[in-house]
Amino acid sequence: MIIVTGAAGFIGSALIGDLLRAGWQDIVAVDDFSRADKAPNLEGKKLTAKVDRSEFFSWLDQHEKRVQFIFHLGARTDTTEFDRSIFDELNVRYSQRMWQACVKYGIPLVYASSAATYGGGELGYSDADDTLPLRLKPLNPYGDSKNEFDKWALAQAERPFFWAGLKFFNVYGPNEYHKGRMASVVFHAFNQIGATGGMKLFRSHRPDFKDGEQLRDFVYVKDLCSVCVFLMEQRKHSGLYNLGSGKARTFLDLARATFTALDRPENITFVDTPADIRDKYQYFTEADMRKLTGIGYYRPFTTLEDGVEDYVKNYLIGGKRC
Repeated sequence: MIIVTGAAGFIGSALIGDLLRAGWQDIVAVDDFSRADKAPNLEGKKLTAKVDRSEFFSWLDQHEKRVQFIFHLGARTDTTEFDRSIFDELNVRYSQRMWQACVKYGIPLVYASSAATYGGGELGYSDADDTLPLRLKPLNPYGDSKNEFDKWALAQAERPFFWAGLKFFNVYGPNEYHKGRMASVVFHAFNQIGATGGMKLFRSHRPDFKDGEQLRDFVYVKDLCSVCVFLMEQRKHSGLYNLGSGKARTFLDLARATFTALDRPENITFVDTPADIRDKYQYFTEADMRKLTGIGYYRPFTTLEDGVEDYVKNYLIGGKRC
């Protein structure tokens, strides 16, 4: 039995689809299932059970002998939310209970961390130094919560026999229809181009970056799922791992790839970055992927152009899910 928390969300539902296609059958979905807009992400997926996240630990006490692996992907991910108590409860304390349950029952664990832990990138983007999280200064409460749990995990004397914390960079791909403002720029570009024929990108508010040339490491959700399955099957070399493409690209590159996938003429303009996130905005991220490749993950990551084309043509056009 494989447990996936955050199962109705973007990454969790994509991972469940990937596991089912790979032949894994006994999957339990854990989430807050009250949001109707996320329900379509699990439609048609054969699940052993759905368990509300508030009841999960009681459920686990009764079924732990059947559980082979836990992917803990559930979290509050809104980088514009500044109520720290929400993150403390969902991203820190709940994750600590998950870790302790995995220790108690001998269950291997992969959990979602975030590249938001790296803050403005002043200390780089290496996952090789386990002391780095102690010095990182995330730019928002979401990043703080993820870094706090990373630090807590690294400090534990008792650990699951295998565990991995994955620092997700800018993930895009199918099943993010419900995410609203927090959906990927590809998703917003598709909708804006369809509605207006153009795409608005955030203007740069730093002199060292031209408008639209802010750089991010965009990673296709299918690559992320592939890494998760690899770690589940290998179950060796515990620790924190970056999960990006390893190559920073500009928002202009992404917008242009979307216009190309739609076979529409390029029409890009710029607007000011919203004031509430302007001072918390990352201008450059790029995952150092040598740690993951060093343990044997050699599958090439999808290029930005190929990922955007697949996402647009095979999913966004027609509103399909994976």
